[in-house]
Amino acid sequence: MTKPTSSVSQNTWEFLRDPMIVPTGFREYDARWKYPDDINLPGITALGLGLGTQMHRRGIEPVIAVGNDYRDYSLTIKNALMLGLIQAGIHVKDIGPALSPMAYFAQFHLDAPAVAMVTASHNPNGWTGVKMGFERPLTHGPDEMNELRDIVLNGEGQARDGGKYEFVDGVREAYLDDLVGDFKMSRKLKVVCATGNGTASAFAPELFRRLGVEVVESHNRLDYTFPHYNPNPEAMEMLHDMSASVKASGADFALGFDGDGDRCGVVDDEGEEIFADKVGVIMARDLASIYPGSTFVADVKSTGLFASDPVLQKHGITADYWKTGHSHMKRRVKELGALAGFEKSGHYFLAEPIGRGYDCGMRVAVELCKLMDRNPDKSMSDLRKALPQTFATPTMSPYAADTEKYDILARLVEKLVAKHEAGEKIAGRTIKEVVTVNGARVILDNGGWGLVRASSNTPNLVVVCESPESDAEMRAIFADIDAVIRTEPAVGDYDQTI
Repeated sequence: MTKPTSSVSQNTWEFLRDPMIVPTGFREYDARWKYPDDINLPGITALGLGLGTQMHRRGIEPVIAVGNDYRDYSLTIKNALMLGLIQAGIHVKDIGPALSPMAYFAQFHLDAPAVAMVTASHNPNGWTGVKMGFERPLTHGPDEMNELRDIVLNGEGQARDGGKYEFVDGVREAYLDDLVGDFKMSRKLKVVCATGNGTASAFAPELFRRLGVEVVESHNRLDYTFPHYNPNPEAMEMLHDMSASVKASGADFALGFDGDGDRCGVVDDEGEEIFADKVGVIMARDLASIYPGSTFVADVKSTGLFASDPVLQKHGITADYWKTGHSHMKRRVKELGALAGFEKSGHYFLAEPIGRGYDCGMRVAVELCKLMDRNPDKSMSDLRKALPQTFATPTMSPYAADTEKYDILARLVEKLVAKHEAGEKIAGRTIKEVVTVNGARVILDNGGWGLVRASSNTPNLVVVCESPESDAEMRAIFADIDAVIRTEPAVGDYDQTI
């Protein structure tokens, strides 16, 4: 295989012939590039050849389920990827347009040992990428991604005989059947279904109706130009739109899904946006009453309530805080035999007997409907208000170049650890500890905390703060954390702030 380069220019003979790949697209747990700025179609084919070669090296049966999200260039990307997989001697089972969790489901449904999902997830148009995995329900983590990167960038992809293509119809229908099962709502429920014109538009409204839920449609027409907003239920723009739809329709709540359907966001009946980690605590409380003594994994961006909530403590729940990222979380849930994992971004990992351990926004939607059915006298706002009150920022992302962000983060972690060791304070409070499992989570003596880490998907740092005391203290925590961040001149502006 020709070694890919990052220097082939667009609109040249070489651009249509030679693989071009910018190395930073190989990230911690999936691959993402701007297309065609950072990768060309021969580069995507080289990626497929490399992935197929990795399967052979690891002794994986050469069969893979492949899907693509609903963007105007995703089919082109998928075809180029499949060409490389077939060149590597892999039997490709093409499931057509899909959600990422539908592709994960296909691994089980088709008994396929590997999966590759062409998606930019919640990134804006112009991005593409691949989520992939060999050991269901897991997806590639840093070790697998580093191995794949080296195979591809060193030109080690090996062509083999035996590759073939097969289109498999009916996976979408089987996926929906699996989600619904034999459940039907016994209480009336009216839900705003927000999909931002993304791939979930082809799934969520039908899913709700099959559950017996009245649907208030919100941007449910497939349109890969995303005319209203980029489908990302962690972004305030989408959450505010969902809130307006709830207030206008009198719905019981709103559920919103990202571009590839593996995340779910919630707005309650009062139009209040509930950050996903708080929704996780609501779900954990409900599940804890059914499965006492369970373990729940939460990512380091999430609220401290998983550990401190008295209801969860009463049911003997063990809370484990772990690295942010869908591959990290899936792996941790499986390692610990946890019942579920909850991530502040809206990825939830519901394991047996509820789900199969992969992140699926549709499964979360089903389980939230079941939760409401088990609590017929409660509204979503009742469940929100029943939680101990905390004050948290949204997830904020100041710019930091992909080539610099990890070095910047290492220096920031060092500075924050040094503040702790020197006995300095944050927001006037003593620093109890600095957890460095994934960036730095600075925990204060009252349970308040501030986090800074590097985004695995985009050229950003990630900042989240929470106070159990007041909005003012939350803002003070952010101000002090941000003051440390501002010692790094290469860090740019925030995408949103408090």
